[in-house]
Amino acid sequence: MVVHSAAELVLAGLDPEQRSAVTAPAGPVCILAGAGTGKTRAVTSRIAHRALSGEISPRHVLAVTFTARAAAEMRARLTVLGVGGVQARTFHAAALRQVRYFASRLLDGRALPELLDSKVRVVTLAAAKAGLRADRAAARDLAGEIEWAKSSLVEPGEYVVAAAKAQRDTPYEPAKVADVFTAYERLKRANGVIDFEDLLRAAVWGIEEHRDVAEQVRGQYRHFVVDEYQDVNPLQQRLLEAWLGGRDDLTVVGDASQTIYSFTGATSSYLVDFPRRYRDATVVRLVRDYRSTPQVVGLANAVIGQARGAEARLRLELHGQRPPGPEPELRIFTDEPAEANAVAARCRTLVDSGTPAKEIAVLFRTNAQSEVYEKALTEAGVPYVVQGAERFFERAEVRQAMVALRAATRSIPGQTPLPAAVVEALAAVGWAPGAAPPGGAARERWEALAALVQLAEEYAATPPVLPIGEAAAVERPVTLSDFTEELARRAAQQHVPTVDGVTLASLHSAKGLEWDAVFLVGLSEGTLPTTYARTPEQVEEERRLLYVGITRARQWLWLSYASARSPGGRARRPCRFLPQLDRSGGGERAGGSGVARRAGVERRRVQVASCRICGATLLAGQDRKLGRCPTCPSDLDEELYERLRDWRARVAGAQKVPAYVVFTDATLTALAERRPGRVEELIAIAGIGPRKLGLYGEAVLALVGGATVDDIGPQKTSENSS
Repeated sequence: MVVHSAAELVLAGLDPEQRSAVTAPAGPVCILAGAGTGKTRAVTSRIAHRALSGEISPRHVLAVTFTARAAAEMRARLTVLGVGGVQARTFHAAALRQVRYFASRLLDGRALPELLDSKVRVVTLAAAKAGLRADRAAARDLAGEIEWAKSSLVEPGEYVVAAAKAQRDTPYEPAKVADVFTAYERLKRANGVIDFEDLLRAAVWGIEEHRDVAEQVRGQYRHFVVDEYQDVNPLQQRLLEAWLGGRDDLTVVGDASQTIYSFTGATSSYLVDFPRRYRDATVVRLVRDYRSTPQVVGLANAVIGQARGAEARLRLELHGQRPPGPEPELRIFTDEPAEANAVAARCRTLVDSGTPAKEIAVLFRTNAQSEVYEKALTEAGVPYVVQGAERFFERAEVRQAMVALRAATRSIPGQTPLPAAVVEALAAVGWAPGAAPPGGAARERWEALAALVQLAEEYAATPPVLPIGEAAAVERPVTLSDFTEELARRAAQQHVPTVDGVTLASLHSAKGLEWDAVFLVGLSEGTLPTTYARTPEQVEEERRLLYVGITRARQWLWLSYASARSPGGRARRPCRFLPQLDRSGGGERAGGSGVARRAGVERRRVQVASCRICGATLLAGQDRKLGRCPTCPSDLDEELYERLRDWRARVAGAQKVPAYVVFTDATLTALAERRPGRVEELIAIAGIGPRKLGLYGEAVLALVGGATVDDIGPQKTSENSS
């Protein structure tokens, strides 16, 4: 009786959908859990409820997930619920434990081979045997291709066809990659080592080919839970099926809209097809979002609501459960430095107003984008940490480039323009202008070095003023020596302790995390979606990346992009996934796309307005009227505002019209903040066109100049009296 009471206590506080997931009968259960819907609580509560009610024994449960952190959290929650003995591990940890346990039987008494921490060293040797000279970035890309192939159950001889079918962006000609793959496998065997994919294959082979091992494993583990099921690859799925051995006591949890790792071999097809594979499966949808405000949830729904493809069949429309919060802000800046400086300034404001720095994140598409934000945050005095990547100046390719640049100061003529000198110096580390190479690591390396060239161009455009004598000063072109000193200064500034700091992270490394305030930056075409997303499936994965980024925010969300990479640079278009922007005509424009797209309606260009305080492009009508962002400080002249209100009331009374017909409150606020002194400044305020300028312009300018309402003189009694 006590046991059953404990089981009932597990259900306390669960919402109806979570309770349905927890109490679902034994057998196949698919929990479709949107971001922030409490999936970990639901799945641990299901295990605990079944264990405490006596339905299952905890020691017969194997729960697998993808990170050690997630597995540790699962174990901790089960302990709090009063359930111990459940094995919660990653796929690799579970496989390693089993292979080690059965090694004497599987390997005829031999010890388990050494496990490679990284493939890069062996891949470099394999590339050489295949006739390729691969630097570290190329070796990482080749290792990634080998991991994809092995995770997808593709053998070396099958690689060329499989890569073509999957439309892989290979770092070398596919046949050459296959040669490296073959040499890699031979080198591993010759050196008596295995990699992580071999470990999973060994676990599969041990169960499939050894009846005694299969009986012991399946006798131990009878109930299975798989978290993040949309990220399972074919090799992991095969291991899961080996564990199951035809049984179906399986609970899977996932969200097809968060499928963002297909380039590693992960596929959401197992999640999508689960109800077809298990005809009697219980399917539960968790849609109550406890993480984010309704405003953030609404934007997430709008972005993913346009999704297409197989994953879209399982998309969930979330319902925010938190109190309302601020609307997400969408900002457009002239260039990337302006965007980064505005982000850093807002981070400074948030920290100063009490938001812990660790509760703020700046998320971007590629790690190479971090440098400009590292610099801006440093200059703003905001501490930061880089998640899932080295800091820009600590990356191997950047350190090598700085060495090459210092060496080039002795060989490149001093009169060589700085950008050209930097390009020439970087040739020594294998960098050349033009298109980025294929392969993720090689491309990221190229982009990091390209960022140094971009930095050189910006630095050369603003040469330092150097003293001559005591008072006079002249400008001279900056040299390569000046630039290397500037790089050293920036690198030194960023080597400060930043334990509690703003998180800088790629969208991929941010998955599974959350913050109070999130900045999604660089949202322009070519970056998100990346130019390397060529197929509809790849473009849809880029959309899901943005969705994942949006759903990281609890309270406050900022989305931004720069119209150009650098001042005066080539114009860029905003990310196609952003629903607030109208891209039906030329230029950057505010919302209202529904009206603009109606048949027969003329599409008119809207003049771009910028915040007079922070410089961001203003999209909302009221913001454009005020000339500032709603979160930027107001400099309202309250006494002028009251005089304007009194004057408006007198005019409206004389004309027998509502006060807002004369001027809205927003227009009065804009007048009291911006205090126009000339006609040109007056008509720059949205809401004051030629007609109202003729009717009221003279009176408004007089009021701004200090006149009282009584000084204005007789008011017009109707609009026609003019």
